[in-house]
Amino acid sequence: MSELFKRTHLCGNLNIKNVEEEVVLNGWVAKQRSLGGLIFVDLRDKTGIVQITFDDTIPKEVFDQAEALRSEYVIGIKGIVKERAAKNPNLPTGEIEVFAKELVLYSESETPPIYIKDDDNVDDNLRLKYRYLDLRKLKMQENVRFRHQVTKLARDYFDENGFTEIETPILIKSTPEGARDYLVPSRVNQGHFYALPQSPQLFKQLLMVSGCDRYMQIAKCFRDEDLRADRQPEFTQIDLEMSFVDQDDVIEMQEGFLQRLFKELMDIEIKTPFPRMTYDEAMERFGSDKPDTRFGFELKSINEVVADTEFKVFADALAGGGDVRGICIDGGSAKFSRKDIDKLTEQTKHYGAKGVVWIRVEENELKSSVNKFFSQEQLAEIAAVFGAKTGDLILIVADRTKVVFDSLGFLRRHIAGLLGLLDDQQFNLLWVTDFPMFEKDDETGELKAMHHPFTHPKQEDISLLDTAPEKVKADAYDIVLNGVELGGGSIRIHEGDLQAKMFKVLKLTDEECQEKFGFLLEAFKYGAPPHGGLAYGLDRLVMLLSGEHSIREVMAFPKNQNAQCMVCEAPGLVEEGQLEELGINLR
Repeated sequence: MSELFKRTHLCGNLNIKNVEEEVVLNGWVAKQRSLGGLIFVDLRDKTGIVQITFDDTIPKEVFDQAEALRSEYVIGIKGIVKERAAKNPNLPTGEIEVFAKELVLYSESETPPIYIKDDDNVDDNLRLKYRYLDLRKLKMQENVRFRHQVTKLARDYFDENGFTEIETPILIKSTPEGARDYLVPSRVNQGHFYALPQSPQLFKQLLMVSGCDRYMQIAKCFRDEDLRADRQPEFTQIDLEMSFVDQDDVIEMQEGFLQRLFKELMDIEIKTPFPRMTYDEAMERFGSDKPDTRFGFELKSINEVVADTEFKVFADALAGGGDVRGICIDGGSAKFSRKDIDKLTEQTKHYGAKGVVWIRVEENELKSSVNKFFSQEQLAEIAAVFGAKTGDLILIVADRTKVVFDSLGFLRRHIAGLLGLLDDQQFNLLWVTDFPMFEKDDETGELKAMHHPFTHPKQEDISLLDTAPEKVKADAYDIVLNGVELGGGSIRIHEGDLQAKMFKVLKLTDEECQEKFGFLLEAFKYGAPPHGGLAYGLDRLVMLLSGEHSIREVMAFPKNQNAQCMVCEAPGLVEEGQLEELGINLR
């Protein structure tokens, strides 16, 4: 076994103040360059890279050893820090170098299948297969460290504010929470299954019944759903619940947390209280309940202006109870060709839109894809709704209200991205409140809970549960950053009669309620405090604050787009004997 050089410093922490100090460093060889009587080695650890210099003043066997070094060899060195004659302004340690006196080789490396550098542009699946190499990159080390700092700050802040960190079970009962459960078969109780939790929702409410008052947890959660840039089958929440609080109490606590997070980790001052916007206002203005307020292009309704139109697309939408709305792109007329607009139109079809009507505001006329259906005066009346000026481009969608909102919500943010208006250094935080309590199921047309059936209705809307449940607003709230939901929560129902009424609206029988939620309902019989909480998506929060565009970049071992772990090749087949023990036959 090689002698272990006990390090005195980390590579990236050395600077001009360390000149003439004797240091011991350990790490990986990032690069080796031999210039005859001089050998330069870039030595890397989790903090960065420092240049190690071997010259002919050291013993020949040490020099020969250094000459044999290759990329990703693991070594230790002892040496003296010197000021560099030719400084490297692109390297944090570029003012100094370490003249080595001794060298130990801990292990050699084969040629890595991926380059260990931040801009390698390698295929994602290859990065995930060799994630332990990918994680050596300085950017990835910074992301992992930043995630640790966010998690630690969360624990410290909530501890200081009276929260107790409590672990909740991973093997639980399957309950309806919006996505598919991951199921785990039981060997002891054959034919029965555990579910992996989509969230600790029911258990954290039980903790409020238990009197723990304020709970938090860095909680692992699981959802069997299709993946995208900010979604993984397993993810982490900063999960919170508080007793004897209302919405303002929960929001004030979270604003303090986020304010401290931005200040301590990013040195950014954010003002509190954050703006609040109702769900209805967010949809009307931005077409999304996660509004990005860094730019304009707000939605405008032209329903009244085109109410008497004979243009079939608009007329049919209005006759069916739908909407005709649009957005105005400042200076967009010159920036988007007909071909560009056709491409945008094609992209909106993913949101249900059948097409996009466009109007260009030019110097002396209005050009439009519907010129033969509208006079110049009518087009001018439409343009006036948007406050459009010469050079602007108006894009209009007519359909069911949901399709209109989804399509225009996509278009405004997508176009802002194309125009370079999504500034990653601008952080617009806001609360969206007063969500609808229920939404219609697309397949059955029945009402279902928009969040979950334990969300408390707004006090003033409780009477509507009997007469007009579709009009009931929930005491629910989401925290949004730059068009992305960081977290969401609500005040919960703690009254038995109100909970029963909720289940009745959802057409759940007593038997179904008992089967799905019986243990929580039983607990509520013994005195439940008013309570509410919130959960942040930790992965998403770290992703946004670190300027990344995928949560894979801030998770150590994420799954690929097919929910596979490329490192350990999960999911995989199991032996027949294991299935027999579980009482499972595969079809």
